[in-house]
Amino acid sequence: MPIDLDVALGAELGSIEFSWTASDVQLYNLAVGAGADPINPRELSYVIDHGPQVLPTFCCVAASFHQTEPPQFSWPGIEIDRAKVLHASEQVSVPAPLPPCGSGRALSRIVEIWDKGKGAVIVLENSATALDGTPLWTRRSSIFARGEGGFGGARGPSTSDARPERVPDLEIEIPVLPQQALLYRLCGDRNPLHSDPEFAAAAGFPKPILHGLCTYAMTCKAMVDAMLDADVAAVRSYGARFAGVAFPGETLKVDIWKDDSRLLAGVTAPARGDLAVLSAVELLLEESACPGRRGGGMARAY
Repeated sequence: MPIDLDVALGAELGSIEFSWTASDVQLYNLAVGAGADPINPRELSYVIDHGPQVLPTFCCVAASFHQTEPPQFSWPGIEIDRAKVLHASEQVSVPAPLPPCGSGRALSRIVEIWDKGKGAVIVLENSATALDGTPLWTRRSSIFARGEGGFGGARGPSTSDARPERVPDLEIEIPVLPQQALLYRLCGDRNPLHSDPEFAAAAGFPKPILHGLCTYAMTCKAMVDAMLDADVAAVRSYGARFAGVAFPGETLKVDIWKDDSRLLAGVTAPARGDLAVLSAVELLLEESACPGRRGGGMARAY
């Protein structure tokens, strides 16, 4: 059914209460690449019992971590087949490091809807607080719904990538395990696009693709590890646009630039002609955590 802009825009999607444990964080961290070197103290900081480091990207799954049903895209004024949905962008802001366990309350609403002709972009905002009212995070995510455009809405702003026009300060590789998507789906996203070959083929892909949020989180971890010596607490905001898909079993390349109190990056798939996977990657830091002041890495790593 066509998107009903009058009903959908500004609609609140309800408030939910949720909780998470240190074990949930450990599983999430393993699902996004932690522990590749199981004797490295930095890697072990992500999986240590009771107090593992919490990546800011965990807020993308915290409220839905224990869901076992595929996501539905049925909201006021919007009804979309999940086979037509691709993640378009993600941005999270945290006023302080997330605790390794806790409880919270989150409220989501539809804040923007753009008519792109061949599809529609729907932007949701999710704000979460601890049960005592302490802010936990603000999250803005957008999806691209193929075939859902043409409903008469505004086209919306154009996007740009603000990466510097110079050689990256650091280049790193991220190997994607063959079973990475099967592991990440245990963190609350059971969309069969990432596990069912027949479903993926019907959606136009040669095989199941990696969750965009997994690529997103793996990139965040790689940047924090390489540029901030795995100091997750230094991150205040992290965002990216999903420019293409990643496949389990391939190796991704991350180009990173230092720019004052932020890190900029782009992610490509070298084996597929350097096809863009993530663009406009931006990680904002506390001023004291600027890598130039901490002796952040400048050498290339492969």
